Amino acid sequence: MATLKSSIERLQSRAIVALWRVLSGWRPVSLWRLARLIGPLVRRFSQRERQVTQINLRQAYPELTEPAHWRLVQDSLVHSSATMLELGFAWLGDARRVSDAIQEVHGRELLDDARRHDQGVIVLAPHFGNWEVLNFWLSSHFPFTAMYEPPKLAALDPIIRRGRERQGASLVPTNPRGVAALLKALKRTEAIGILPDQEPGWDSGVFAPFFGRQAYTATLLPKLVARTEARVVTGVARRLPGRGFSIHFLAADERVYDSDERTSAAGVNASVETAIALDPAQYQWEYKRYRKTPEEAEQRPDWKHFRLYR
Repeated sequence: MATLKSSIERLQSRAIVALWRVLSGWRPVSLWRLARLIGPLVRRFSQRERQVTQINLRQAYPELTEPAHWRLVQDSLVHSSATMLELGFAWLGDARRVSDAIQEVHGRELLDDARRHDQGVIVLAPHFGNWEVLNFWLSSHFPFTAMYEPPKLAALDPIIRRGRERQGASLVPTNPRGVAALLKALKRTEAIGILPDQEPGWDSGVFAPFFGRQAYTATLLPKLVARTEARVVTGVARRLPGRGFSIHFLAADERVYDSDERTSAAGVNASVETAIALDPAQYQWEYKRYRKTPEEAEQRPDWKHFRLYR
């Protein structure tokens, strides 16, 4: 049985890599056109993605009319399809073509100013637009370190790792050794990347508001800030349909610097909300951001650790 499973995984990996290699040569405009064809199919046949997107968007934008809500659901699934199709381009495409696809960069002065003052920079990189293009740009311009967790299909690991490291990024594991590497990078006044919208384990987060609902949020950031006095910015690669990408760096909500973990987590979520406002359809709404609940936390013996931010 294990041998059969391994064989299936190898075939899946080969098919995925073959697709990435083919799409790596496509232009962003062609990938966007393909996404517009695939998006409606995802909406029709992928019940899980459609339902989670609907639920999350109703939570975030309750004021939307029903037609406006459905348009946003449709647009979101098209953008999510585009992100998946663009992976081969970001990881395997000609580096000059990827660089040329980045049409604009806004807010770079936030990073440059921090480094002029001998401060490291923590880039909050939510799942918005194409975060792999953001990684490409950051690692092309700054010494850049980010955490990396190998994919479930082990055969994809070397391809993804090479793609993310090809412009000089340093990938570190999602464990205490990786956290130590992030601290060292910040103390060298370099830049690091953190995904602020992934749910952490029960031992490394707190509940804080995200679009009006309590979301379990990682507390790594206040620990890093407290030990390094790093500056925090939000960074995204916004898709310009049919043209390429626009990089945006935004000043983080000031609460991220608070020593109280719950206050800092609220600032992190507020910073993500500000980035999403650039174009709500480009956020990855099909991710179950509210998977962990305060009610579930209260059933745990150590539930006081998970008190709500109020």
